Amino acid sequence: MASFVIRGCSIGVSLLLVPLTIDYVNPTRYGIWLTLSSIVGWFSFFDVGLTQGLRNKFAEAKAKGDDVTAQIYVSTTFAILSAIFTCVWLVFIGVNRFVDWAAILHVPASMGTELTMLTVIVFTYFCLQFVLRIITTIIIADQQPAKSSLIDVLGQVGSLLIVFLLVRLTQGSLINLGVALCMAPLLILIGANFYFFKGVYKRYRPSFSKIKLSYAKGLLNLGLVFFVIQVAGIIQYQSANFIIASNFSPLDVTSYNIVYRYFGILSMVFAIFLNPFWSASTEAYLKKDIQWIKNGIRKYNLLNIALAAVGAVMLFYSEEIYTLWLGKDTVDIAFTLSVWGFIYFNMSMFGGKYVSFLNGISALRIQFLASLASPVLYVVIVLVLIKYYHVGVHAVFIAAILANLNAYLLAPWQYHQIINRNKKGIWVR
Repeated sequence: MASFVIRGCSIGVSLLLVPLTIDYVNPTRYGIWLTLSSIVGWFSFFDVGLTQGLRNKFAEAKAKGDDVTAQIYVSTTFAILSAIFTCVWLVFIGVNRFVDWAAILHVPASMGTELTMLTVIVFTYFCLQFVLRIITTIIIADQQPAKSSLIDVLGQVGSLLIVFLLVRLTQGSLINLGVALCMAPLLILIGANFYFFKGVYKRYRPSFSKIKLSYAKGLLNLGLVFFVIQVAGIIQYQSANFIIASNFSPLDVTSYNIVYRYFGILSMVFAIFLNPFWSASTEAYLKKDIQWIKNGIRKYNLLNIALAAVGAVMLFYSEEIYTLWLGKDTVDIAFTLSVWGFIYFNMSMFGGKYVSFLNGISALRIQFLASLASPVLYVVIVLVLIKYYHVGVHAVFIAAILANLNAYLLAPWQYHQIINRNKKGIWVR
């Protein structure tokens, strides 16, 4: 119940933040912000899958009651990620001054200086939060997603309040917007680290004496597989804004993201119930509680059907809701874009429960192989649709659906082989 209330607040704050932000900087500049944020997000591959590896290793150690090993994994992950992102930040700061962001984003050259400053703000926040968010990985691995979601919601609320004040007190500025959307979540994350590591997770608190690079191999062996899967996700999801900005306009980036956020509500609701399943699957599979896993999948299937029905209603009334949400004639959104957004999220939710189970038991080989092909397939499909068939912005959704074969085809089949047919070999690797 707590997760539902917190996620509900998150959805509400997210929906309020969109029109407020558009009103502050205008739809085109909001599209620029979204595109730049996505480009910075590409650097998340420097995580090399460590946080996902930590999630599984921490859950396994805790399930065995081995607090010392759990603390070693936490400390080692903190040390490695801190070293990686410090180096990445220093390199970026040195190179950034030579990058023509105005040309990359296809905006007037007069915005160059503003964009250079903005990238420094966003990238600094990005590097810091990537290390600090290890605490949320631990909380989720401990099957307490409500607490993790609360951290995110508090950051969102802080950003909302600051943007509200900016609208009232200042002129529209991408720099001010960047500070508002980065500062509040960062302060909340810092507070969360102090709170949890001095309290309930004190025995897992990072310690220099517990940094053991020999344990990094265990994280990296699992983490490198997650890394490839993560890179595939970055290419497919983080590149969408850049592809749209390059082939259409920043305003179209805004239209795409409004549809993404609108139907993304379905995914957020689904995630409330799905988040505990990853780590719970780790524990259930170790205990050979197969019936619990089957019951979980059955319930998620029913939830998929219910959310698809809700999504159909959202689609039918989408134009009216966009107007009510954003204001009349603020952004022009084609109904076709909404249709494909609806289809995309339903396909993602269907496959999500199977992928979560497989991630939980570290059965990643097939997903790893699929991830080698899916980014290439995605880029080829989206460019062919746009360049040769002159499909609109919804080409991004179509390409994402067609390229993500693992989620709706391979992952369900792999689950069937493991759970219903008790297969081993490549199916559980």
